[in-house]
Amino acid sequence: MMSRLPEGVQGHLAMLTFSALVAGSFSLGSQAANAIDPAALNAARFALAAVVIGAIVAATGKARAVHWQAPWRYLVLGALFSVYFVLMFEGLKTAPAVSAAAVFTLTPILAAGFGWLVLRQITTPRMALALAIGAAGAVWVIFRADLAALAAFEIGRGEAIYFVGCVSHALYTPMVRKLNRGEPAVVFTLGTLIAGCLLLVVYGWSDIRATDWLNLPAIVWITLVYIAIFASASTFVLLQFATLRLPSAKVMAYTYLTPSWVIVWEIMLGNGAPGGMILIGVALTILALYLLLRDDGAA
Repeated sequence: MMSRLPEGVQGHLAMLTFSALVAGSFSLGSQAANAIDPAALNAARFALAAVVIGAIVAATGKARAVHWQAPWRYLVLGALFSVYFVLMFEGLKTAPAVSAAAVFTLTPILAAGFGWLVLRQITTPRMALALAIGAAGAVWVIFRADLAALAAFEIGRGEAIYFVGCVSHALYTPMVRKLNRGEPAVVFTLGTLIAGCLLLVVYGWSDIRATDWLNLPAIVWITLVYIAIFASASTFVLLQFATLRLPSAKVMAYTYLTPSWVIVWEIMLGNGAPGGMILIGVALTILALYLLLRDDGAA
């Protein structure tokens, strides 16, 4: 069914799903971040996700010998995403989930810059307007329509650490299109996961050995399974699928929906519901996405 849709629409639908799944990482991650070292957690995450994607690749028979040429490409992409995920969980040790989501909304602007540097992608006036509206809506949602909270905002250590990770994430997006040589998204994802896992094992070997895996709190295992299956295996495929169909700025613009999804996750986890004024911010993010959907000429 989805294959009958225009490629641009396919990319947008993939990123809509991506934003909802990514949001869960913030809410669950903030509860598990202090119970395990970020490198150990993400090495396990990449390994489990690689097994899942590897099984899919084996079942579909999509992998060909030509797909594994120039393996340095996977090391580059694996390194970029490893830095992002490790710094995300390092930041979540002190940064609240919603505050981290605020930092995440800086990624589209960074991605637009890297998109120009790497691919010479131009951000059209309509797209720039959409990014601005989306940013305003995201900030409104993040601070729960509280102007006093916005005025008093200070960047903490966790937020600063996570920002560095977001820079890595923003660079990853145009690099996927730059380095892809026609490999299917699922195969390219598998290569990235394997490379990322190897790099994290080397980097965090001492922390992996020191982790008492049999006595970790239940929330860590819940978070690990979620981020491996839904926030890694699935979102890796969705992100690479969309990146091959949309400009980098459009792909990362969907991060503006993440704060709204985070609030939904917080409600489901029993952390309370926001006031009605929050819907203004949600409406702005939807308007931004509408403008992006109407700007498919730049895709």
